[in-house]
Amino acid sequence: MMKFRGRAWRFGSNIDTDAIIPARYLNVSDPEELARHCMEDENPKFVKEVKQGDIIIADSNFGCGSSREHAPIAIKAKGISCVIARSFARIFYRNAFNMGLPIIESGEAVDGTEDGHELEVDLDRGEIRNEMTGRVFKSSPIPPFMQRIIDDGGLMEHIARRRN
Repeated sequence: MMKFRGRAWRFGSNIDTDAIIPARYLNVSDPEELARHCMEDENPKFVKEVKQGDIIIADSNFGCGSSREHAPIAIKAKGISCVIARSFARIFYRNAFNMGLPIIESGEAVDGTEDGHELEVDLDRGEIRNEMTGRVFKSSPIPPFMQRIIDDGGLMEHIARRRN
């Protein structure tokens, strides 16, 4: 059963991969170093105050821009449990699952969540509960085979486990 609980960090539309991890850090491959710079130009408070398990909430087209995998790696390494958005850029969507980062599309959760709200996310049921307002939002549940990829830590780890 996949459940997450954390503080919501709100972002707008068209958050591109350069906002998630600025291009000046693309020569870095260490996930912990990438995490230190995640969203630093978009919201400097995020870098300093985000806690393990927190959740990113964004409007439309999250992760647009380049196809680099640094963006979901930085988010996951920062301790973000999942990203909820109205929509995701297609390449980011695939990269997120490949890296083991859960992402959820739910326009109603985006509309009903403000920065700082506490959320509980149940991936199995496709539910997002706003603990501040009591509202429960629906999303499409993540299919079991994709949940296994997330559970295994990403696509490469998933393939390695299945070979053994």
